[in-house]
Amino acid sequence: MSKRTREQLYEHYQIEKELAAKLKHSSKAERMKLYKSLYDELFKRVPNHPQLTIRNDHDKQSFLVRLQMELLSKFLTPEQTFLEIGCGNCCLSFEVSKYVRNVYGVDVSKVVTDNVNVPNNFELIISDGISIAVPAESIDIAYSNQLLEHLHPEDMMEHLQQVYRILVVGGKYICITPHRYMGPHDISGYFENEAKGFHLHEYTNKELSNLFKITGFSNVRSYMRVRGYYANLSTYPAIFVENLIESIPHGIRKKISRTIFKNVLAIRLIATK
Repeated sequence: MSKRTREQLYEHYQIEKELAAKLKHSSKAERMKLYKSLYDELFKRVPNHPQLTIRNDHDKQSFLVRLQMELLSKFLTPEQTFLEIGCGNCCLSFEVSKYVRNVYGVDVSKVVTDNVNVPNNFELIISDGISIAVPAESIDIAYSNQLLEHLHPEDMMEHLQQVYRILVVGGKYICITPHRYMGPHDISGYFENEAKGFHLHEYTNKELSNLFKITGFSNVRSYMRVRGYYANLSTYPAIFVENLIESIPHGIRKKISRTIFKNVLAIRLIATK
């Protein structure tokens, strides 16, 4: 539950919708500058944005890091190089740095990445929103959480191609993103049935699996979380459910997606190069 008032939420919604519209209707050349500048503007105009206030909530930060490490720890080894795309406040990257050789954190803004206690094996890379400035075939594990929905749909394939380029053969892209049927998940969710903020496109398992395969990834699996335990599954159960309920009216579909089918539909994909 948000601790902000309804008025604060609505102000945030109006600002984010305004800025997101600029991004949605921009050309590719314009977006390379807007990805950074618009997020910087958002954080300046919405000082109570959760990504800013969480920096002072150490318990919440620790909880979110532990939650992500439940899954990531299954893949990390001491000789690996790990890259987090959309690293935010870098708390997760700093934790991962304890278990691998090198860590890169990629983000469009420094506003939420300022931190004086930087591990020696960590490097921050500021991106234009698409490019990932590391050498080809240099990353063992690439990871993004709550990132893909922020990309312009026209930039999605280039993003996946960038990830594919930097991964070693056999490397993995671990991707967590909100499911469209349970949304919208951005600030619009308080006021709309459709994402109109910085979630430019929320995906389904079927959509993402197809995009991964088109990019060239050899294998795409889904990880279903139940009470802290993960089951490594084919994507077919999730896709079957999506096909089953896609024509159901939004309100009903959203309710059953968040309850009955939550664990099946939640998007946690691991794509192998």
